[in-house]
Amino acid sequence: MFQIKDIILRALALTSLLSPFAADHVSTYAIFIQTHSPSGEYMFEFDEDEMFYVDLDKKETVWHLPEFGQAFFFDAQAGPTYIASLKTLLNYMIQLSNHTQATNEAPEVTVFPKEPVQLGQPNTLICHVDKFFPPVLNVTWLRNGQTVIEGVGESIFLPRTDYNFYKFHYLTFMPSAEDVYDCKVEHWGLEKPLLKHWEAQEPIQIPETTETVVCALGLAVGLMGIIAGTVFIIKALHSSSDPRDRGPL
Repeated sequence: MFQIKDIILRALALTSLLSPFAADHVSTYAIFIQTHSPSGEYMFEFDEDEMFYVDLDKKETVWHLPEFGQAFFFDAQAGPTYIASLKTLLNYMIQLSNHTQATNEAPEVTVFPKEPVQLGQPNTLICHVDKFFPPVLNVTWLRNGQTVIEGVGESIFLPRTDYNFYKFHYLTFMPSAEDVYDCKVEHWGLEKPLLKHWEAQEPIQIPETTETVVCALGLAVGLMGIIAGTVFIIKALHSSSDPRDRGPL
């Protein structure tokens, strides 16, 4: 018995448009449709990097970079058209599979800063949620245990080659030694919400006594080198001026 996940993704693979723009470069329409929210998504990728997606509510083409929209054109109405066709296919596949549910794949979560952290300097925290199925996800940012709703953003669901998904969530913040952050992820593959913790690591301060000892040792080594060099020069001069070292006249 086929699982719904397998049948739908095989159907989508057949409807994907593969167009080589150049050697070893492939563009793909990545589409998914499902019964849960979000009910579907239409995006275009080039070499597995997102170029644009269609906002199905506003029926607009949203380019990943503004420069793409200046160089290319895509009619956003094509997105809902494909989605409508696949909804019909989805209902047929659900009946064919006898409503067999696919296995939920739990996500892997990583949190990291966009830039090297400097206390008091603006930065962005990135929560990378990876390798999950289905594309139904709830992510919340916490600061010191309290929900943060300002300065947050997210990507669309991005397809992996293994038919699972990944997604990015963002939080603009001001790093400080007092604040701790958590990326809270809820997914059907998890028995309970997953909290991924992050906090700024203060630079290790070398005690002044240690710095003093290091400086003293460096100075002592330098003086010893100078003394040894001076002694060597004196011996060399003394040897060259000694009459016994001269040959017969």
